Parts: sequence; C-alpha cells; structure tokens
Amino acid sequence: MKRTAFLAALLLGGATTLAHAQSRAVADTVDDQPWASDIAAFRKADRLNFPKPGGIVFVGSSSIVFWPHLAADFPGENVIQRGFGGSELGDVVYRARTIVIPYKPRLVVLYAGDNDLANGRTPQDVLTQFQRFVKVVRDSLPKTRIAFISIKPSWARVALLDKMRTANDLVRNYIAHKPGLTYVDVFTPMLSPAGHPRMALLDPTDSLHLNATGYKLWRHLVMPVVKESRAKQPR
Repeated sequence: MKRTAFLAALLLGGATTLAHAQSRAVADTVDDQPWASDIAAFRKADRLNFPKPGGIVFVGSSSIVFWPHLAADFPGENVIQRGFGGSELGDVVYRARTIVIPYKPRLVVLYAGDNDLANGRTPQDVLTQFQRFVKVVRDSLPKTRIAFISIKPSWARVALLDKMRTANDLVRNYIAHKPGLTYVDVFTPMLSPAGHPRMALLDPTDSLHLNATGYKLWRHLVMPVVKESRAKQPR
C-alpha cells in the first residue's frame, strides 16, 4: 500500500511539474501578453460587428492608436483601426493573422519601426520585419495592397534621425521593386528647412507623438493611397 501510494504521489508530482513546464512553454512561445487587453478589445469589437471585407486596416504602434477620428478622416471608407501602443514591427507581424488578415482588407496602412530603433534594433532589422509582414499578408491575401508610412522624425528621438533615414531608405528601395506596395514619406515633410523635426506637428507634452496638425498632414499624405486602392480594387 505504501509503495502504491508513493508511486501515485510520484506520478502526480511528475504530472504537475510537466503541466507547469508546458504552461511556461506556452507562455514563452505563444504570447508575452503586453497587449492582451488591446487584442481582447479588438476581438470583442469583431464579435459585436465584424468588419466587411474590402476595407482599410490601419495597424501599428501608438501613432495609429492615437489617430483621432481616423474613420472620419477617410469618409466613405470602411476603416479598421488596429494599433497597439509601444509595439515593434515584429509584434505586428506576430499578430497579423489575428488583427489584419481576417478582415480581408483591400489596403493595409502600416506604421511601425519607430519603437524598433528606440529599442536598439537596426535599420536592417526594420526592413527584415517589414518583409516578413508583407509575406504574412500576401500569403493569405495576395491582392491586398500595403502602404508603409515612413518612420517619423521627432524631438524625443532626434538622436535616431540618421538611423530613421537609413531604415526608411531601405524600405523605400525594397518597395520600389514590389507591385502593390506603397511608401508614404512623412519623414521629409515633418522636417524643417534646417533638417530638424517640426515641433508644430508634435504633441508638446512628449515631443514624440503627433498633434492634430501632424495628423492632418498624415491624412493629406495617405489619402492618395486610399483613393488609388479604391480605383484599383478588383471588380
């Protein structure tokens, strides 16, 4: 009896240890959960009113999150706002199958890469992750167009301007040879004639995010891409 009880306890302990190990493995490999509440909110919105196919997904980091009245800026369009603040390009790639592909958009507008450089990634890393994003989207939605909004200049990250230029150039050169991809240059018009970030376009509380004037500029620059995607939409 004692031997049987000992073996049962041993097996139970081993099973518990295995369960904990598997749980840790899942936590390590599936999701680190920094944006769990954001993703849960997107899923809840989808359950309540799933977007119709053929819309426009705006995805990326906080510059997408904080874009006020995004849908109103593009009247008549089915706009799906799916930004999650602090994210890097790799995070967007990881979640593309959840918050981009299911909507079957005709156009994806992506802003990310800013945080990558701030967190020590290289310009080449930015290009590599963008290429991964394109592959993930195109593997499922080969006709979907993708627009990359260039990494914006800001006073909060003025020390990274050269890396931003390099990353933007790498992405622009890659896009130039790929049909259905568009590079939206916000970097150049957000600089003064002296080559400094234009504070008039930035939130004065952090010198990083856009203010209303900055978003007005972005709308002006993105609008032609939206119109072109509509004109080239398969009938």
